[in-house]
Amino acid sequence: MTRLYKYFFRGLITVLPLALTIYLLYIFLAWTEAVALTFLRPFIGGFYIPGMGLALGILGILAIGYLVSKQRVQRVLTLLEMPFTNLPVVKSIYSSLKSFADYFSPGSKNTAQQVVILRLPGQQLELVGLITRRNVDGLPEGFTQGDRVAVYLPMGYMIGGYTVFVPQEWVQPIQMSVEEAMRSSLIAWMARAESPVRPPAANASDAPAAPSSSSDNSGGPA
Repeated sequence: MTRLYKYFFRGLITVLPLALTIYLLYIFLAWTEAVALTFLRPFIGGFYIPGMGLALGILGILAIGYLVSKQRVQRVLTLLEMPFTNLPVVKSIYSSLKSFADYFSPGSKNTAQQVVILRLPGQQLELVGLITRRNVDGLPEGFTQGDRVAVYLPMGYMIGGYTVFVPQEWVQPIQMSVEEAMRSSLIAWMARAESPVRPPAANASDAPAAPSSSSDNSGGPA
């Protein structure tokens, strides 16, 4: 019974990520197809090929990316963003999401992105975080001045995080991308349990030879 229990959960853990990924992709594709039908139905009538929604979505994203790279379109976009950047509650949500998205944008000019390990003096505790600011210039009065950096410490399963300002010498860069660090933080840096390494079996030739009975009896009386 115990073996069946282990087999069941091992299979469940294997299938569940694949099933959820496929299910989310299916929902996204179904929603994209429905939106495509809404926009294309007046032009194509009853003609429709499955997959046109996905193609339309990709082309739409490419078109938006191309347009927002133009200076005039950016000005129009700024006007469209005004309701989202001025309403009290909406402003906080929209600004936070936009800043977070801009931080991970491939074309972002933010060069402070770096994964570091934060070590407190005299402590064995190590915290993995992201440098989001390399100085305190431009911050309101009250912050401690000096060579200090802002480090964002994400919490497990993306339930939040903390931003701390610490001296530069408290952090040490590590060779890890921001995406990999965020992905590891999402699962609380869990690692699969590896099978213990067993010591190699001793060869028969390495075993000590047993004393020979003939040599022991050779010196005895006949």
